[in-house]
Amino acid sequence: MDTLQLSGQPITLEQLGAVAVSQMHVSLAPAVAARLQASRRVIEEALAAGQVVYGVNTGFGRLASIHIPATDLAALQVNLIRSHACGVGPPLPEPEARAMMLLRANALALGYSGVRRDLVDLMIAMLEHGIHPVIPEKGSVGASGDLAPLAHLALTVIGEGEVFYHGERMRASEAFRRTGLRALCLGAKEGVALLNGTQAMASVGGLAVLRAERLAGIADVAGAMSLEALRGTPVPFDERIQAVRPYPGQAGAAAHLRALLVESEIRQSHLRGDPRVQDAYSLRCMPQVHGAARGVFAHVRAILETESGSATDNPLVFAETGDVLSGGNFHGAPLAFALDYAAIALTSLASMSERRIARLVHPDLNEGLPPFLAPQPGLASGFMIPQVVAVALLNEMKILAHPASVDNLDTSGSQEDHLSMGMTAALKLRALVENAERIFAIELLTAAEGLEHRAPLRAGRGVEEARYAVRALAPPLTADRPLGPDIERLAAAIGKGDFDRW
Repeated sequence: MDTLQLSGQPITLEQLGAVAVSQMHVSLAPAVAARLQASRRVIEEALAAGQVVYGVNTGFGRLASIHIPATDLAALQVNLIRSHACGVGPPLPEPEARAMMLLRANALALGYSGVRRDLVDLMIAMLEHGIHPVIPEKGSVGASGDLAPLAHLALTVIGEGEVFYHGERMRASEAFRRTGLRALCLGAKEGVALLNGTQAMASVGGLAVLRAERLAGIADVAGAMSLEALRGTPVPFDERIQAVRPYPGQAGAAAHLRALLVESEIRQSHLRGDPRVQDAYSLRCMPQVHGAARGVFAHVRAILETESGSATDNPLVFAETGDVLSGGNFHGAPLAFALDYAAIALTSLASMSERRIARLVHPDLNEGLPPFLAPQPGLASGFMIPQVVAVALLNEMKILAHPASVDNLDTSGSQEDHLSMGMTAALKLRALVENAERIFAIELLTAAEGLEHRAPLRAGRGVEEARYAVRALAPPLTADRPLGPDIERLAAAIGKGDFDRW
């Protein structure tokens, strides 16, 4: 297996997924050691000179004006972590916890946080041994960074808190005992260096965007299948139409749709004598809507990858000049705005899918297919209720698509008086992706059923291949049966990337 070397460089979403999901190996680049040592030296010299530096020998937030004597600096780090580790709710799934550790270690490797190499090495060792902090998903407002989630990560670094190890939940100290790792006694500045940052929202959001990008391609596959089942026309996907509105995403979606529909016998069967002039928007405008979503996800990806190679601590240590500067790089606004943007685009994709599902089952709109695609309409209900389920999922998506980043409250005695709510945006996006995967599963299942009624005519080559993949997981509907398990199987296959090859 390949190894990802951390040097503070931007990390692609593919690399993030490889470490988080596939447990790709991680190591520290050799050049980082000198950078970390120089940064740490600035902190130690400031302490030796008796300087008062925020986050090093002061309180935090509204308590920043309180100077902490040297004898209490070790206790300051522990108190900071314990007090901030008050997240609630279910723990982050293992891939998100792994992604969060990776991103935090990489940010520290930039050498602007004043931490020792031992701290970064321990986080990498935990990744390599499969020790994953138990991190409650709720409690972050996204400024000063993801304080509560990162505090739970930091708690395990000092041997406290809980972790998952080989699927078992246990004390961090026990996992360290089993693997031979040793907890750290944190030095000055290292506690706040672990807590200040955007890595919780970036990990949850980054993995969600990776799945959302996949759904932009799935939308084309499901849409092409629906188009064939509804005897629609591929004319709107003509390359010339896209060329006069030259958005890359639109051109890419149209090209994908054209490729899926090559060698369609269904298209040839109604090429002449069809009284319809043009299809409904949910079929005709797929390049425009699917393509716009592709553009959104590409924009959001660029922001996430920039963030992955950014120093988001406070204060920041500049070893070349010896300055320690307080700022606001922990503020999650760039991510919060971007993740809210992705949520809106994904909801529109799912909305268009639901409209195609509705046409496939509607007796007045489905171009001669049986009402609700039922094997015996009236006696059987067929796909009536899967469309209802899609509407229920979409309703939830529309609520979740409301931006989190437009909200603001006041924390830390008004010291922290503008908050990003980036973690809320990330968690919402994850939920939206899960719903969208199910909606597209319903469309694939419904469109595949529609194609059964177009036999013996065959759809486009790519559509037929995708239909075979659907049928490997869900047989045709010969009589009413509970379709929920079929939907869940297809959604899981979409999430794993089984439909990415078309």
